[in-house]
Amino acid sequence: MIRRLKRRARGSAVPVSPEKPPTVAVIAHRKKTLGAGLDRARVLITDHGVGDLLWYEVPKSRKAPKKVRDALRRGADLVFVWGGDGMVQRCADVMAGSGVPMAILPAGTGNLFATNLGIPVDLEEAVRAGFRGRRAELDLGRVNGEHFAVMAGAGFEAEMIADADGRAKKRFGRLGYVRAAVRHVGGPLVPMKVEIDGTPWFEGEASCLLIGNVGTIAGGVEAFDDARPDDGWLEVGVSTAKGPVQWARVLGTMATGRSDESPFVRVTRARKVKARFGSPLTYELDGGDRKATTRIKARAVPGALTVCLP
Repeated sequence: MIRRLKRRARGSAVPVSPEKPPTVAVIAHRKKTLGAGLDRARVLITDHGVGDLLWYEVPKSRKAPKKVRDALRRGADLVFVWGGDGMVQRCADVMAGSGVPMAILPAGTGNLFATNLGIPVDLEEAVRAGFRGRRAELDLGRVNGEHFAVMAGAGFEAEMIADADGRAKKRFGRLGYVRAAVRHVGGPLVPMKVEIDGTPWFEGEASCLLIGNVGTIAGGVEAFDDARPDDGWLEVGVSTAKGPVQWARVLGTMATGRSDESPFVRVTRARKVKARFGSPLTYELDGGDRKATTRIKARAVPGALTVCLP
């Protein structure tokens, strides 16, 4: 997927005019780490001859949107986002449609968006990509009023992420997701109705609904083999797997073949998705859990976010 995206990416490096150095903003989750840390990031960024440097640090990703809005209001030409997928999602939700490029400094436990785009988990290289890399207009998804960059999910996957959040995620890293998955594979199936671009597509009991903008999810699993964040589509998957044996078969198929080859998985693509659940389900956006709901309304937002690529 990364190779395909590289062929399709367009645009030039972030312009740096000697007459008017760019205004650069840094939105940082101060509890996340990468390389020598935020102090080193400040040195590396200022080495590129910036004009005004707008610096914001937040203790939680949900505090980031206010800072992004302030940076855009103050004329930021480039926004560096320091953190994981949750931080990127919160910032992308505000930056969508602005045309201002986002440069990702992947400092989180999960950096799925950066990984799918080939952005290195290396501070110096990531900063260099922000200033000298190509700019690509990438799609976002929008679910229940919020943009996401990687994936939205309801059911098993969202319950797993909510369980792995907080202390377990900090203590065990990616292993925290595995531990949470083991605890939730025995969960009940829930009645679902899923509509794709105005047409009924699935009706029955299911354990999980996934809506993806990229292909690779936690653990390097390729959930959507044909996904690209620049094709104007969302990938949609429903799993009817129940219990550890069936889920093991699903994950095994994903690891060795295509996810749509599993008898417990249905996969398609759409521009708009509507889903109703027989009982309230927790849902998640890019690894951040949201309150339980009985309805999901999603759509693709083509070219919504400009991202700096290596």
